[in-house]
Amino acid sequence: MKNNDNLDSKKEKKVNKIKEQLARLRAKLASEKEHPSFPSKSEHKKTKDKTKQAEAPKKAKEETKKKESRIKEETKKKESRIKEEVKKKESRIKEDTKKKESRIKEEVKKKAKEAKKKKARIKEEVKKKAKEAKKKKARIKEERKKKAKEAKKKKARIKEETKRKEEETKKKEEEAKKKEEEAKRTYEEELEEQLTEEEITGFQLEKTDMDKMCNRVCEIIAGYETEGILQSQLWKKFKLSSRDGSRLALKLERMGNITREKILEKERWTYKLIIKKSPISTKSIEGAPCLTCPVESKCSLDGEISPKTCQWIEDWVMIELKNK
Repeated sequence: MKNNDNLDSKKEKKVNKIKEQLARLRAKLASEKEHPSFPSKSEHKKTKDKTKQAEAPKKAKEETKKKESRIKEETKKKESRIKEEVKKKESRIKEDTKKKESRIKEEVKKKAKEAKKKKARIKEEVKKKAKEAKKKKARIKEERKKKAKEAKKKKARIKEETKRKEEETKKKEEEAKKKEEEAKRTYEEELEEQLTEEEITGFQLEKTDMDKMCNRVCEIIAGYETEGILQSQLWKKFKLSSRDGSRLALKLERMGNITREKILEKERWTYKLIIKKSPISTKSIEGAPCLTCPVESKCSLDGEISPKTCQWIEDWVMIELKNK
């Protein structure tokens, strides 16, 4: 808009200038009509005669007319030329203005197009950056997930290794313990390895009723209940050697009457004997009237003769209670 205003002001200035020039020419013509001037030639006037001097005003008048017509013609031509120039200048100015306007429009259009392209490019870049940011975020998330998974695997691996190490340590400890146990083998263990099963189960002492002896040993062990008794103490009671005592203990263990528990006693490994199955004793039924009852064949719970109403059983029980 500023460029258009500048062009219009320049155009008006040029037109005003041309108008001023035309006004000056018209004023000059008007002054020449009122005060015509003729060239003075003194020498020519002196040589001319009086007739010529008399005809001078007429010729001068004609010449003035011719001059006026020539001046008018020239003025017209000049005016027409000036008008033509003005027209040309105006058309050129218009053309320049149009060109300038079209150029400005083109530039404006071009700038708008560039701005649009720039906006689209910025939008595309923003979109691209947003997409990259999204990808980066997803990649970071994936990496975190991967790291968490690796950390979990590492933790599980460490746990597994720790467990394996613990198991290995435990195994080593067990092996060490086993070695220690092997290093502290008892006489009974060595003897057990040397003897066969037949030699253990068929163990027999000369001039000894083994059944009675086994029952007696079991009764003594049963007296200690779950606490048990050291086998060395028991063998001293029966005056047996370590070898015979160990063989007797092995025999009772094979029979299922006792259990042997390995213990450390006074910095020496030995066995404690604990009762497993008490022997059957016949003392509890000795003196019972049923063994010599004459009507034992007729005795029954629901019969006429019954243990529930037997006076002999009642008397025997009362005597046993008094003795106790």
